[in-house]
Amino acid sequence: MDRAPFQVLIFPYRVLPNDDILYAVFRRDLSTGGYWQGIAGGGAVGESELEAARREANEEAGIDLNSEYVRLDCYAMIPVVNVCGFKWGKSVLVIPEYCFGVRIKHENLILSSEHMEYQWVTYQEALDILHWDSNKSALWELDYRLREKIGYPM
Repeated sequence: MDRAPFQVLIFPYRVLPNDDILYAVFRRDLSTGGYWQGIAGGGAVGESELEAARREANEEAGIDLNSEYVRLDCYAMIPVVNVCGFKWGKSVLVIPEYCFGVRIKHENLILSSEHMEYQWVTYQEALDILHWDSNKSALWELDYRLREKIGYPM
C-alpha cells in the first residue's frame, strides 16, 4: 500500500438494550507504547477517508466492511513523527486525522497484532484511559451525537 498523507481514527460503539452506549478502546502493543486509543491507521493513495476507516477497522478489529459509520466533524493535525516519520519529505510536518464512529451489533472483535487487548467501556471510562487528546475530542463528539441523536450513519 502506498501511504497517503492522512490518518483515520475510528471508535466502535454498541448501543445496549437500555440505551447505554459502550465504546471499544484498544491497547497498543508494548513495542509501540502500550497506550489506549481508538482504531487508528493511515490512508492509501487514491482511498477516501471513509474507505480508509472501513479498511483499518476491518484489519485491526475484524469489523465488517458494510457496518454503519458516522463521520465526525472533529479532526486533528498530528505530527508525522507520531505516525510514520518524514515519509512525505522534510516539509510535511503534520497530517490530518479524520474521525469516525462505527456501530457494532456484537461484542466480540478480532484483534490484529497491533493491539494487545481491547475492552468495551463507558464514555467516562474511555476518557480516563485514552492517551491522545485527539481521541478524547473525537470520542466526546461521537458520544454527544449519539446521545442527542445528531448525525446519520453513512
